[in-house]
This record gives sequence, structure tokens and C-alpha cells, in this order.
Amino acid sequence: QVQLVESGGGLVQAGGSLRLSCVASTRTFEIYTLGWFRQVPGKEREFLAAIGPSTSVTLYGDSVQGRCTISRDNAKNTVYLEMNNLKPEDTGIYYCAASHFFISQSQGEYDYWGQGSQVTVSA
Repeated sequence: QVQLVESGGGLVQAGGSLRLSCVASTRTFEIYTLGWFRQVPGKEREFLAAIGPSTSVTLYGDSVQGRCTISRDNAKNTVYLEMNNLKPEDTGIYYCAASHFFISQSQGEYDYWGQGSQVTVSA
């Protein structure tokens, strides 16, 4: 079992930036692909970004492409999501997840999920 705990959410003004963190409780953090997803009420969970076991392999969703950077620190068992130029439509609950697949944007391929961190972007 892998437990994931997100932090860094909160209220941000439009145009601002945010860095989310997710710490994993596992001794084998480096073997997992880590992903970030966003949930908005009434909509399906949306893929934002993923980073493979190798930090050189990343994947981004269309809605955040160019505004978002995912990174990981295997020594700290932590994955980060930095977002800039935030928009009100970025409001939602942000989840990190861990997968045994090499890299994926499909939530069905993620085995472990955090409880989420609320991000609210005010206009």
C-alpha cells in the first residue's frame, strides 16, 4: 500500500502561481509513475500531468500545457506540481496518484490516490 498526502492548495488570485506537493509513504517511491488530476463538481476527473520513474519523462494534459510543471524528488518521496497563470477554471480538488505503469494519463491505470487538496482561483 502507498499512502499519498497532498498539500499546498488554497485560495489564489487569477494570474497567480501555486505549487502543490504530494508525499508518498513507500520505500519504493522511485519505481512509480506519479500523476496529478483535477476534479471539478459535475465533471469527470481530469488528467493534468504525469512523471515517469525517470524524471526526464513527463506528460501534460491539454488544459495545462505550457502553464504547468511536474517534478519529483525521489530522496524526499515527493512529487510537485507547479502551476502559473492560474485561471478561475483551474478551481477544483487536486489529486496526486501513483501508478505501476511506465507513464499514463488514464486514471484507471493509477493504483493509489491521495485525498485531494482544494485549489480555488478567484477572478
